Amino acid sequence: MELTTIAKPYANAVFEIAEQNKSHSDWRGVLEAGAQLANDENMQAFIASPGATNENKAQAMVALFKSILGRALNKEETSFVALLLDNGRIGALPSMLELFDIMSNLSSDAKAFHVVSAYKLSATEEKQIVSDLSDKYSTTVSIDTEIDESLVGGVVIKEGDKVIDLSIKARVDELSSRLSIN
Repeated sequence: MELTTIAKPYANAVFEIAEQNKSHSDWRGVLEAGAQLANDENMQAFIASPGATNENKAQAMVALFKSILGRALNKEETSFVALLLDNGRIGALPSMLELFDIMSNLSSDAKAFHVVSAYKLSATEEKQIVSDLSDKYSTTVSIDTEIDESLVGGVVIKEGDKVIDLSIKARVDELSSRLSIN
């Protein structure tokens, strides 16, 4: 079964709790920390280990969450981690984070964009992109960045299934396509 399918009911439940308690940032932090742990090879081996009990795994996970977040988990968050361990769903945490972010963006006026660049963007460049997108969409905008050297130059801006491709690679590919047709 695909991880997104597994993650969806959990992400929906967490989002509903966050909506009720107005605790979006707390829950996003928990999901982000969980995604980091789920992607860690040592943690994957520990969770898969038959030698450790679920209680030991839960205690270790809660301690790691506390270390990453800089605060103790509340009762709901601790129960959530225990539920994921009991159901063998720790590996779905990255997908839960992604779905939670999508639901948060849809429920608020703010928009989150993923910016892929050929090189590391400077703070000034990031601010300019945020400013341009804020003006275009008349809302609060946040971005996360990724580097893809194959773009040669320029950026690709993604929001959900919308893509604004301003990369040199895309322009060269388009020119190549036009030249090969004529």
